[in-house]
Amino acid sequence: MPSKASSKARLVQPSSPKVARASASMSPHPQLDPITAFYIFLAANVAAAIFSPIQDCDEVFNYWEPTHYLNHGYGLETWEYSPEYAIRSWAYAGMHAVVIWLGHLLPFTTKVFEFYFLRIVLALLCAACETRMYSTISRTMNPRVAIFFLMAMIFSPGLYHASPAYLPSSFAMYTTMLGFSAFMDWKGGMRTAQGMLWFAIGALLGWPFAGALAIPFLVEEALFASITGEKYEVFRRVLDGTVRSLIVLALQMAIDTFFYRKIVCVPWNIVLYNVFTGGSKGPNIYGVEPWHFYARNLFLNFNAWFVLAIAALPLLLFQHTVRQRAVSKQTLLRGIVFVTPFYLWFAIFTLQPHKEERFMYPAYPALALNAAISLHILLANLGSTDPHDLASKIPTKLKLVIVSGFVLGTLNVGILRIIGTMTAYSAPLQVYAPLQQPGVSNAGDNVCLGKEWYRFPSTYFLPTRVRAKFVKSEFSGLLPGEFSEASVGFGIFPGAWLTPPGMNDENREDPGKYVDIKHCQFLVDSHFPGASRSPLEPNYISDSENWEKLSCATFLDASQTSILSRLLWVPDWAFIPERYRRRWGQYCLLRRKSQMWIPQDFKRPAAPPYPEWSVENTKPLPYRPFRYGPKYNVTMGLRTMHWDEWIELDNHYMKFHDLKAQRIVERGPKCSHTAPEAFDGACELVEELCDYLPQRYPSLYRKTDVGMDNIVTGETFNIVERPLKEDPMQMAARFVQDDLAIMFEKPDGQYYLLAGSILLAGFWRLEDKLGMPLSEIHTSGDVPQFKEKLEKGMTNFFKRVQPDKAVLRNNYFIQVDDALAWSHSIGSEDSDGIGWFTAEKNKAIRHHWFRSERQSLRRLPRSGGVVFTIRTYFHPITEICEEPYVPGRLASAVRSWGDDVSKYKGKERYQDVLLEYLDRKHEEQVKDGLDLTKEEEVRAYPF
Repeated sequence: MPSKASSKARLVQPSSPKVARASASMSPHPQLDPITAFYIFLAANVAAAIFSPIQDCDEVFNYWEPTHYLNHGYGLETWEYSPEYAIRSWAYAGMHAVVIWLGHLLPFTTKVFEFYFLRIVLALLCAACETRMYSTISRTMNPRVAIFFLMAMIFSPGLYHASPAYLPSSFAMYTTMLGFSAFMDWKGGMRTAQGMLWFAIGALLGWPFAGALAIPFLVEEALFASITGEKYEVFRRVLDGTVRSLIVLALQMAIDTFFYRKIVCVPWNIVLYNVFTGGSKGPNIYGVEPWHFYARNLFLNFNAWFVLAIAALPLLLFQHTVRQRAVSKQTLLRGIVFVTPFYLWFAIFTLQPHKEERFMYPAYPALALNAAISLHILLANLGSTDPHDLASKIPTKLKLVIVSGFVLGTLNVGILRIIGTMTAYSAPLQVYAPLQQPGVSNAGDNVCLGKEWYRFPSTYFLPTRVRAKFVKSEFSGLLPGEFSEASVGFGIFPGAWLTPPGMNDENREDPGKYVDIKHCQFLVDSHFPGASRSPLEPNYISDSENWEKLSCATFLDASQTSILSRLLWVPDWAFIPERYRRRWGQYCLLRRKSQMWIPQDFKRPAAPPYPEWSVENTKPLPYRPFRYGPKYNVTMGLRTMHWDEWIELDNHYMKFHDLKAQRIVERGPKCSHTAPEAFDGACELVEELCDYLPQRYPSLYRKTDVGMDNIVTGETFNIVERPLKEDPMQMAARFVQDDLAIMFEKPDGQYYLLAGSILLAGFWRLEDKLGMPLSEIHTSGDVPQFKEKLEKGMTNFFKRVQPDKAVLRNNYFIQVDDALAWSHSIGSEDSDGIGWFTAEKNKAIRHHWFRSERQSLRRLPRSGGVVFTIRTYFHPITEICEEPYVPGRLASAVRSWGDDVSKYKGKERYQDVLLEYLDRKHEEQVKDGLDLTKEEEVRAYPF
C-alpha cells in the first residue's frame, strides 16, 4: 500500500508543464503512456463498432438514412428533415457522408462495408478524444486517476453503445472530452477559447443541450476574473471563444441553408421544438419516464462507477474538510469545477419527462472522471498508515482483497453485460447478409418491415436499389417516408429541400407510409414464444405456405427470461439452473415463396367483326401521341383497352407480312425465341390469337379444328400438333402486324422477357434483351427517368394486372431513314456499338419519318405471362404534316423534351431541319385559316 506521504490525494498538478512532467515522472502511482492508452481505447471501441447492436431507431432513420441519401441518392426520410420543420442538420450528416465517400478509395465497395467503415472511423475518433482526456487527466491531476478513468470508459457497457454510435449525442461526447481537456489543461489563456470552441462544435453540429456541460468552466472563469481582477484578460478569452463558436455556427447555417434552400438555424429549431412546444407537440409525445429512469439506467451501464460518480463531490469535500488534506483553495475549486458538469447534466435531464438513454452520452466522460476521482480518494484513504485513521487498522491483505474484489467485480459485471447485450440483440445486423449474395435479390425488390420496423439497421444493409418498405402493424405513430429522387430540373440533392408528403410533428400516423404486403419480396419478422399475435401482427415466420426462411438468428425473449439473465450474460451450460437460462425467440429474414400462377378461367369476350374491314382499303389509324409543351412528362401513359381492339390490322398488312417473312428467313432465332419455361405461355398466346383474329377479321382469317387459315395468303396454321413446325412466337408473329413479347415472373418476384418475336422494332434487338428482368431492359436502354418515375409504377403494374384488365399505351420517335424493320442510320443491326451518334446530322426533310407505337398489355389467364403487342405505324413526316394541327403540336412537343429525353430520341441529329420544317408548315396552316381553338374537338389524344 502507498506510504503516508504518498497517500495524500493529489488532484491538480503544478501549473508549470515542466514541473508537471517532472513530478509525474517521479510519481510512485502506476502510469500508462498515452499511446498505449490510445491502443486500448481503440481496441475496445473497434470491438464495439463491429459487434454492438444499434440501440436506437433514431440513429438509423435520422442519421444513417439521410447519409445513405447523400451517398446513394435514395433513403428513408423522417419528419425532422422536412424543410417545414428542419430540426436535423445536413452539415452533421454531410460530414459523415464525406467519410464514407473517402472510404471508396479502399478496395471495398459494398454498402455493408460503408456502414462498418464509418463505425470504425467513429471508434477511432472516439479513441483519440478519450486519449486526449486521459493524457490531460494524467498530466494535470494524477496518473492513477487517469488509469481509473480509462478503466471506467472501456469496461462500461454504456461506452460500448455510445462510442461507435452515429448520433449527435455521441458526437457531443467526443467534443465534451476535448472541451474538458482544453479547460483542464494548464496552458494559459488559450485553454478557454479552445474549450469553448469544442463545446460549441458539439452543441451546434451535434446536440445544442451539450453546451450546458461548459457552464461550470465558464463560471470558474467568472470567479477567476472577480478574484484576480483580470477581467479584461478573461473577457478577451471568452470573446475569442465566442467568435470561434459563431464562425462554426455560420458555417453550419451556410451548409444547412444550401440543402434546405432557405435560411435555417437548426440548433435553434431543436431548442424551440424540445423546450418551447407542448400539448400535441414536443418530445413528451414520444413517451415519458419516471424521475429515477437515469439513475437505474446509469447503474446498469456503469454499475459501481455510477455510484462512485455520484459520490465524487461529497468525497472531495470530505477530503478537504474532514480529512484536512493539504490542498489549496484553488485546487479544491478546480476539483469542484471538474466534478460539477456530471451533476448538472444529471439534474437537468432527470427533471425532463421525456428520457432516453442516448441523452446521457455527452456526460459519460464526466461520469467516468467523477468515478475515477472518487476511487482515487477512497484508495488514498484506504492506504493510509496514519495510526489515527481507521483504515490503518485494516490488515494489508484484507485491503488488497477489498480493492481487488471491487475492481475485478466491477470489471466483470461490465464485461458480462457487454457480452450479454452483444449475444442477445445482434440479430438485426446479421439476418440481411443473404441479400448480398448474387441472384437472391434484384433492383426494385422490397424488404418489408412490420412490427420490427424500429430494429431496421439502415438501407446500408440492403443491396443497391432494394428498398425498405413498411407494412401495417400495431404501431400507430408516424413512420419515415422517402427522400424525393426527382432529378431533372431540381438540381443536386432535391430530397433535402422538396417537402415530403404526409409529414407532421405530432406523431400522427400517415397511411401513405405503408405498402400492401403483396408487394413485398422479402419480410423481416420476429417470433417469441411468449408474445401474443394479432391480425396486424401475425406469425409470418410460421406461414410456410407464403414465406420461406432465408436467414434466422436468435433474439432474446425478454418476457420469458429472468431479470438476471436479461441484465448479464448467463451461458447456456448444463449446470446453470433452468430458471436462470436465457430464453430465445427467432429473428428472421423471410423470402416470399414462388407464387406459381394459378390458372384462371377468364375468357376474353368475343370480338365483333371489324366494320367493313378490307385488306386493301382499311387505312391505318392516325395515331399522333404527342402533346403541346412546355414540359414533356415521362409517364407510363396507360389507358383501358376494349377487348375488340386488341389487335389492329389495316391495308399495310401485306407489306408487314412480307417483311416479317423475309426477316424470319434472314435472321430467324435472332428475332424470335421462346425459352423452354415460357413455351406453354407462348402456345397460349398462339391459341388466343387463333381465337380472336377469325372473330375480328373474318375476311382475312378462318378458324379450323387445328388452328386457322389465312384466306389472303393461303397459309395454314396447325397449332395443336407437337412439335410445332416453328417457334410459337415466330408463328404468332406471322398472324399480325405487331411485334410480340411475353414477360414471366420468376421466383425472385421479377418479370423476365422469356419469349418474343421482335421483327420490326427499328431501334432495339431481341437478342440484347432476352432473359433480362423488366428493370434491366429499361435501364440498359437508358430509358429517361425510368428509376425516378417509371420503375415503381411499372413493377407494381406487372404484379397486380389481372387477365380481365388490359391496357394500351402509345409512344413516338423520329427516324431519319425509311427502314421499318431496322433504322440503319443508328448503325448496323449486327454491330456492337449502335446509337444516334452514327446518324447523319440534319438530313433533308424527305428522310424524316414519324414512327409511332401502339402497345397493348394483358395477362394470359392460363400461364400468367404478361403479353406486349407492339404495333408500329410508320409515315413520312411530310405526309403527316399535311394533317391539320399536326406540325404545330409536334414542334411544341419536340421542343418540350428535356435533355435526357432529347438524347434518348436523338434530337440533336435532326432538330434543326425538322423544327424549321414544322414551324413553316404550321405557319402555312394558320395562314390558311386553321382555327387553333378547335383542336381538341378535331384531334383528341392519342390522335
